[in-house]
Amino acid sequence: MATRRDQRHAHVRPRPPSSGRPAPVKVKPRAPGPTRLSTHRPIQRSRGLPLVFRFGLLAAVLALGVAVLYAGAGGMGVVVGGVGSTVGGFINGVTSTPSPRPSTLALTDPPVLEQPSEPYTSEPTADLAVTVSPELADDANHRIRIYLALADQSPTAIQEAPIGPLRTTIIPVDLSEGVNDFTATIVGPGGESDASLAVRYVYDHTPPKIAISSPKNNATVNREFVEIKGKTQARTTLLARNTANGSSVSGTAAADGTFSLSLALTGGINAIEISGTDPAGNATTAALSIKRGNGKLDVKLTASDYQIRRSQLPEPVTLNARVTDPDGKALAGVDVTFTLSMPGIPTVTVDGRTNSDGRATFRTTVPKGADLGQGSATVLVSSSEFGSTEDFTVISIVR
Repeated sequence: MATRRDQRHAHVRPRPPSSGRPAPVKVKPRAPGPTRLSTHRPIQRSRGLPLVFRFGLLAAVLALGVAVLYAGAGGMGVVVGGVGSTVGGFINGVTSTPSPRPSTLALTDPPVLEQPSEPYTSEPTADLAVTVSPELADDANHRIRIYLALADQSPTAIQEAPIGPLRTTIIPVDLSEGVNDFTATIVGPGGESDASLAVRYVYDHTPPKIAISSPKNNATVNREFVEIKGKTQARTTLLARNTANGSSVSGTAAADGTFSLSLALTGGINAIEISGTDPAGNATTAALSIKRGNGKLDVKLTASDYQIRRSQLPEPVTLNARVTDPDGKALAGVDVTFTLSMPGIPTVTVDGRTNSDGRATFRTTVPKGADLGQGSATVLVSSSEFGSTEDFTVISIVR
């Protein structure tokens, strides 16, 4: 293209004359403000899809091409049907309820052993009643395993038995002397269940001993009833029978084995037989002979002084009474009445009770004015069990 003399291209319009036009002013860029912390970070440009997505897109394009070619060959119906079947199966798999898979029975519930009404037994064997879950009844794939724990020992498997047609299976077991603790489990394809609660049998074939502490054999008892005291095995059932009059009384030994039986007596010799049966069913007997005496309630009265000089009045006087039962033993807690009658002065009467030693005391004073002569002191004892009795003594006033 032709150029002008000033070497500018012909299509470039010449500038107008610069005469009269102000020269351009160059403005310097402003420095960053104080609030600007840093320059802009360089903008990162996207490099396109990752390599994995590119391969996936390429595979999708190739699959679409294959589908188009197959459809052109008449396979469109097959493709559509296959896609529909796949989608339908996916929907059904998501929305349908999953069916349970067959599995081995989980043995989480242990069997139940029936507790005996009385753990003590004198028989060398016992029958364990084992109850299982309803679905295990008559199941040939599962069995009952019995464990035995003796005193201070760990449980040991002793036998296995099949499960019967009913929920409860009776399994006989042998007992060892003393404590026998049994437990049971279920064993099968799924393993072994937890153990049942233990049941206890105590094998005891030794008869109990009966030791009588009172009264002694051939003792004399001066009352209508005799109280037989002794000791034997705890919870032993006792029966005392008097062959002389046919009377009998029963009782049970306490937890520490002590017992007390009150039996009626008759005059003369009383042959008493005491039988005992322990919780295991072992029986024993003991014999006792008692003589019914002719003794009765008794009281003895004494005074601190039996002669008092008139010249020494007033003079203190103490009366003492000791009460014993028909067996000659001190009788506590009975009523007594003291009476003191001296010549020339009013009679004095006072009531009291015997202490634990069977004693009662009355203290008084004989005043001035008492006459010479013989006076008397009396004590009267009254018992609801043994009746009444009295005693007296003489106290004189002398010169």
